[in-house]
Amino acid sequence: MVSSPDRPLDTIPRLVAHHAQNSPDAAAFREKEFGIWQSWTWRQTAAEIDALALGFLDIGVNAGDHIAIIGRNRPYLYWAMVAAQSVGAIPVPLYQDAVAEEMAYVLEHCSARFIVAQDQEQVDKIIDVKEELSGVEQIIFLDPRGMRKYERSLLTEYSVLQAQGRENEAKLRPELDKRLAAQSGADTCAMLYTSGTTGRPKGVVLSNDNIIMTSKASCSFDGLRADDSVLAYLPMAWVGDFIFSVGQASWSGFCVACPESSDTMQHDLREIGPTYFFAPPRYFEGVLTSVMIRMEDAGDLKRVMFKHFMEFARTVGPDILD
Repeated sequence: MVSSPDRPLDTIPRLVAHHAQNSPDAAAFREKEFGIWQSWTWRQTAAEIDALALGFLDIGVNAGDHIAIIGRNRPYLYWAMVAAQSVGAIPVPLYQDAVAEEMAYVLEHCSARFIVAQDQEQVDKIIDVKEELSGVEQIIFLDPRGMRKYERSLLTEYSVLQAQGRENEAKLRPELDKRLAAQSGADTCAMLYTSGTTGRPKGVVLSNDNIIMTSKASCSFDGLRADDSVLAYLPMAWVGDFIFSVGQASWSGFCVACPESSDTMQHDLREIGPTYFFAPPRYFEGVLTSVMIRMEDAGDLKRVMFKHFMEFARTVGPDILD
C-alpha cells in the first residue's frame, strides 16, 4: 500500500498507507496470544492488509461486494475490514455470540458473498445454515484447529489466501491500485447492523467521510495522539468499536491492543495499561462493586488508605473527567 501525496486522506486504506510511510516502525497493533504480547508496526500492518487484499482479488471479490467478518477482537479481523475496503468491497462485522439463525438473517440480508470467520465455532454456525444462504461462495477462516477433515471446497485458510495474493501479485497489483485510486470519501466504509433488540437487525451504511470526520473530531476532543494506546474488547460489530479501533486508530495512528480472550480482559488491561479506555457505565459499576467487596475483607491500614484516597478522588475526579 502506497500513499499518494496528491490524494486526500479520505479513506481508511489511505490513512493506513500514510502511517506506513510516515511512521513505519511505530506500533499499530498488539495481541496477546498464548500469554505473550505480539506487536505489528504500521509497515507490517500495511503489508498484511495488502497481501489479503490481493488474495481477495484472486478469489474474485468485486467492488461493492459485502464481506462478513465474524470473531472476537483480533488484528487479523481488523485487517480483513481494511483489505475489503481496499478492493472496494464493504466489510460487515457480525456479533460473534450471535446464534446461527441470527447470522443467517444478516448474511442473507446483506447478500454476503464472502465471509471471514475466526475459528471452527463460527464456521460451524455458517455451515449449519448454509442452505439458507443463497450468495455465500467462500469462507475464509483464521484458526484452522478442529477443521482438518472439513470439506474444503467452501473453505480457504486466511494465511493461504494471503500467500495466494503475494504469489499472484504481478497480475493483481494493477487492479488493486486501480480500485484504491478510484475510492473517495463518499464511498461506503462499512455496513454495521443494529443489535436487533426491538426487531430484526437493521443495516446501517456508513461512508468514509462519516467515519473519518467522526474519528477526527473525537480524537481532537479527547486529545488522542499517535503515542496513545487503546484496548479493543468491545464487540467488533458495534459502531463504537469500529470508531475506536478502526476510525480513530487510522486517523491518529495510535496502537490497538487486543486481549487474549474475554476471560483474560481484566488481566490484559492491567498488563497493557492503555492510555485511552472506553467502557459503558455498567463496566465501571462492576469494577467499583468488586473493589468494595474486597475492601470488606481488607485490613485496617488498607481501609484507612482506601477511605482517604476515595475522598481525595471525589475532589479531583470531576475536573479530570470533564
